[in-house]
Amino acid sequence: MTRGKFKTFSLIATISGIFFLAACHKQMAKVTPPPPPPPAAPTATLAANPNVIQQGEATTLTWQTANANDITIPGLGTVSASGSRSIAPNASTTYTLIAKGPGGTNDASARVTVNPVPVAQVVALQPSEADLFAKNVKDLFFDFDKATIRSDQVPVTNNDAQFLDQHPDIKIMVEGHCDDRGSEEYNIALGVNRANTLKQSLEQEGVSAGRINTISYGKEKPFCTGDNEQCWRQNRRDHVVFER
Repeated sequence: MTRGKFKTFSLIATISGIFFLAACHKQMAKVTPPPPPPPAAPTATLAANPNVIQQGEATTLTWQTANANDITIPGLGTVSASGSRSIAPNASTTYTLIAKGPGGTNDASARVTVNPVPVAQVVALQPSEADLFAKNVKDLFFDFDKATIRSDQVPVTNNDAQFLDQHPDIKIMVEGHCDDRGSEEYNIALGVNRANTLKQSLEQEGVSAGRINTISYGKEKPFCTGDNEQCWRQNRRDHVVFER
């Protein structure tokens, strides 16, 4: 090989070596991986079924979320990632679900419309004077063979007089009754005395005599038919009857 050819060969070899080393260096360079994708944003849905109810009725909230680890519904508190709950709001309400996760926050809403229950226009029926009379006016009871007012019966006559004073249009019949011991004639007379006793007491309390009629049934119309003291006690009375 001549000197000139040798120089040329050496130059070519040197250049080839440089390219070879550059190529090897390029192949050995560190590869950087791409950055990871950002966390997915939360998703959320919320629905009410039915969404229109009457007061006192219930509806069901149903929700579904993804990519969230903190899910709340104000008023209901923390809830699971998906689920449902029965609710009965008293008034129209908008419910909002808030879903939070590494990728951010999302929310969803559902409105429940609550219609008031119609109030029936009921006219209150006022009790009649006869009803009030039956509720407030009481009979007067007597001891055996007596026509005087017992001490425990004084409040009864006072109450009857007070009611009649408050209802001046009411007239009454006082029926004198007796137990079945003694003759018919004797008990008729005793019944008269008992009826007159109550009439006089009511008059003293201010009730007009013209509003009070009396009659004696003696032992003819017993309230209890047993032949014993318990029944006799029930039959010794003045029975006050509404007459208007």
